[in-house]
Amino acid sequence: MVVLAGNRRAANIGSCAPKAQGSAVRRRCQPYSRTAPEKSAALTPYIDAFFPSFGLILLGHLLRRRVLTDAAFWSGVERLVFYVLSPALLAVSIGGVDLSVMPVGTLAIAILAGLLGGLALCTLAWKPLGLDFAAYTSLVQGGIRFNSFLGLALATALFGNAGLALGAVLTGLIVPAVNTILVLVFALGGGRQTSMWRFLLTLLTNPLILGCAAGYAFSLAGGMPHGIGPFLRTLGSATIPLGLMTVGAALTLPGMRLRVPAQVSSWIIKLALVPTITVAMGRLLGLDATATLLAALFIGLPTATTSYVTARQLGGDAPFMAAIITSQHIVAIVTLPLLIALLG
Repeated sequence: MVVLAGNRRAANIGSCAPKAQGSAVRRRCQPYSRTAPEKSAALTPYIDAFFPSFGLILLGHLLRRRVLTDAAFWSGVERLVFYVLSPALLAVSIGGVDLSVMPVGTLAIAILAGLLGGLALCTLAWKPLGLDFAAYTSLVQGGIRFNSFLGLALATALFGNAGLALGAVLTGLIVPAVNTILVLVFALGGGRQTSMWRFLLTLLTNPLILGCAAGYAFSLAGGMPHGIGPFLRTLGSATIPLGLMTVGAALTLPGMRLRVPAQVSSWIIKLALVPTITVAMGRLLGLDATATLLAALFIGLPTATTSYVTARQLGGDAPFMAAIITSQHIVAIVTLPLLIALLG
């Protein structure tokens, strides 16, 4: 899809010369027939897809540091996005599609393979990296959690409403699986009992999971009801820009020098190896190219900024978690376009 868009642009640019009549017109059209603009035109879909998403993250970071410096403001926006806007977007995106034509079961298997592969790789790297259990839990969060706002933004930019719908389905598959794995990881490490029960309750009442559940219910019932659909769609339209800016506001650069080898390991596992496992399983199961690409994109996203809160609440290494969050988002500026280019 990306390549075809670039080719159409290049074809339109180069069509001027054959239709031109007279030397003056040919001179005006001649620059548009060069190969350099054609090559740059092929990159346009990538620029249009990735620049707005990462630009909003950067904008949020700059606003938090220079203009809107009140932490309470960003905390309020985060709660609005998490508890209201995101569930609305997921519900309307899933509720408006026919799930019977989507490879939900196959996607679930491919996603689970990637997540379990990431967990296994983090566990194998635990002792060689010299991490204690608290730091290990942060490495696991960095290895399997994902930034849903960035994923939905990129899926929409690349594939439009169809990409948004499939991205919402993927979110509905990943969120429960990731949180279940994290519950088991913290429990096996003797996590704080009170906090663990609170975390289980939070899992069952997670607004993202509830939004996905509502979307599945609407879809099975035949689609979004009149009035409710447009209302949720309007409400959800604010999710991606506000969500991405809150991601940027949460990034902290000073702590990136903490446990650098372990941070690099989290990049390799989350941004390279986990997507590779997911793609391999998807192709083995016969997933089509678009579904495979989006599954790899979502599973290869940098970790969620809420991982810091989880690490702090359940006894993980919060400073190390903050370093992973920031560094993965910076490295993903390179890895995500590369992933799309390789699979697209």
